[in-house]
Amino acid sequence: MALVGVQENGNGEMGFSGIPLGTKNKYRRMDSELSEASDDASHHRHQEGRSKNTRKYVFACAVFASLNSVLLGYDVGVMSGAIIFIQEDLKITEVQEEVLVGILSIVSLFGSLAGGRTSDVIGRKWTMALAAVVFQAGAAVMTLAHSFEVLMIGRLLAGIGIGFGVMIAPVYIVEISPTVARGALTSFPEIFINIGILLGYVSNYVFSGLPAHINWRIMLGVGILPSVFIGLALFVIPESPRWLVMQNRVDEARLVLLKTNEDEREVKERLAEIQLAAGNPNADKSEEKAVWRELLSPSPSLRRMLVTGFGIQCFQQITGIDATVYYSPEIFKEAGVKGNSNLLAATVAVGVSKTVFILVAIISIDKLGRKPLLYVSTIGMTICLFCLGISLSLLGKGQIGVALSVLSVCGNVAFFSVGIGPVCWVLTSEIFPLRLRAQASALGAVGNRVCSGLVAMSFLSVSNAITVAGTFFTFSAVSALSVLFVYKFVPETKGKSLEQIELLFQNEHGWQGSEVELEDVEHLVQKE
Repeated sequence: MALVGVQENGNGEMGFSGIPLGTKNKYRRMDSELSEASDDASHHRHQEGRSKNTRKYVFACAVFASLNSVLLGYDVGVMSGAIIFIQEDLKITEVQEEVLVGILSIVSLFGSLAGGRTSDVIGRKWTMALAAVVFQAGAAVMTLAHSFEVLMIGRLLAGIGIGFGVMIAPVYIVEISPTVARGALTSFPEIFINIGILLGYVSNYVFSGLPAHINWRIMLGVGILPSVFIGLALFVIPESPRWLVMQNRVDEARLVLLKTNEDEREVKERLAEIQLAAGNPNADKSEEKAVWRELLSPSPSLRRMLVTGFGIQCFQQITGIDATVYYSPEIFKEAGVKGNSNLLAATVAVGVSKTVFILVAIISIDKLGRKPLLYVSTIGMTICLFCLGISLSLLGKGQIGVALSVLSVCGNVAFFSVGIGPVCWVLTSEIFPLRLRAQASALGAVGNRVCSGLVAMSFLSVSNAITVAGTFFTFSAVSALSVLFVYKFVPETKGKSLEQIELLFQNEHGWQGSEVELEDVEHLVQKE
């Protein structure tokens, strides 16, 4: 066998040709070299295979956890068209129409409030299951409703289910995702909301030709179908590793982390961080401050988190997105679009815009960061809302006015999907400490749902008082304020672990809009 290398001084054994092969010798057999290369290649292939499997598994978990969001999106989208035929069939008043549309968001706050505590007791996974069951019961009641009162009972049930769903899905995904992909994966619920809205618009258009006493029931009834997939999802997705640690089920948490992280060393680090964040599970619980008491009298760092989380949730809604989505047929009618089919076709364009542009956020959120997307989103929405006000107030109902109105509405929902739509939920799920995360996120979801309900329930009345154009000028001004809020109160969280983000808020300078890098956070850790 040939030998390669250069002889060095040494006292090793003699080789086949009398050449020393000791430990201080660079002579090595070629078959040994090939064996080492083969082992390295095999290890590399193993790591690549594990990485692919891990990415697929985490992706599947995020998709299944987001299915409840389809229900919310479908309800929002389908109600915009179904309300036309409900009004015709049940002879409801304009005020009843506002209440019917907006009550779902108001009632969902009770689901969100209960969802935080529920998910801490029974787990994130089974809270998602509960959300689906309650929503489907509400959808079934609405489908069979013969009066406004029964329809309202269904809406109340559906609202509670939605409250559970919108609160728990982002929390679950952010707790199960690896740091490098957390932003994109936590955006999945917003994607599925958009898909649901688009499906609702398509359902309106497809079934609008049926008699008025049948079509809206079918539109609402189709929303029951996703429950089948949600049931299957429960057999696939694991429980949140952070919740398992809180329950002192550390071995189970380690197994989940091994499935969702590519590097075993990262698994050890993450598990140690989670255990540290969760605190000592054997501590005397009577000595700990109750979660809600702590939220009501927060420390300075927690106060900063609450301002950021609650504020961004409220701004997401008071810029008028739900009014645009729920009442897009009314807006297009005001702009000059005629005929129910044309109105519903125009809303499909809105749904397509909202769904397509969420993909931009998914691709960009972990590369560009949260703040750049928020800037693009809020500034773009401000311009589009202002242009819509100009179109409705000055351009009349001609072709140019109609075109600008449709373009402005589509642009508004597109910019919403690029930034504040998904980033809002990502931030709210990232920034709170583990022990407070579920219930603090629930508080943010409550702010979101209350603002959504108030906007949806008052849009027609406010539009009658100050005109539709005046309403959108108001939304534009609020959107401009959201740009300032992002600048002042939203820090960049890209690339930081959940535990590092918690430390970030202990630095007032870091909280108030500065781009604090990982080294700054590590410095804070050392100070601790």
